[in-house]
Amino acid sequence: MPAPVRPADDDARQLAQSLMAEARFAALGVLLEEGTPLVTRVAFGLDPQGGPVSLISDLAQHTRALRRNPACSLLVGEPGGKGDALSHPRLSLICRADFLSRQSPEHGPLAAHYLRRQPKAKLYLQLADFSFVRFRVTAAYLNGGFGKAFHLDAADLQPPPRA
Repeated sequence: MPAPVRPADDDARQLAQSLMAEARFAALGVLLEEGTPLVTRVAFGLDPQGGPVSLISDLAQHTRALRRNPACSLLVGEPGGKGDALSHPRLSLICRADFLSRQSPEHGPLAAHYLRRQPKAKLYLQLADFSFVRFRVTAAYLNGGFGKAFHLDAADLQPPPRA
C-alpha cells in the first residue's frame, strides 16, 4: 500500500498557493495556558512576500495564548456549496506566530497591503489593541480531496518569482 501522504508536486504547490491567496479567513488553533486546544476564526491575508498574516486583538483569548506559546496551526479552504465537505481542498499550516509592533517600520506598508484585500479592517487598524501577527510556516499538509494528500514545506508555499 502506498503512503497516503505524498511529497509535494507542482500541482499540490499550485493548489496550496491558490488556497492561501483566495482565503480571507482561517481557523486558528492554539494551546491555552492549561494545555487545552482552542480553535477560532481569524481574518487571513498574505504579506507582500506571500506569507500568512492576520490582524488580531490583544483582548482575544487566542492572542493571549499565542503570546504565551507561539506554536499554532491555521486551516484555510472552505467547502463548496455542493457535495461532500470532505471532498473539497483544504490546507493545514503548522506555524509559529510573530507579532509585529505598531511602531515597526514594516507596520505601515503591511497595513496598506493588507487593506487592499481586507478593506473593512481599516476600522480595526485604528484601535490600539489590534496588531499584525505573521505566521512563520514550518510545515503544511494539503488535502486536495479524496486520495490527494501531500506534505509541503515552507518553500512549497512561496509563489514563483515574477519575471
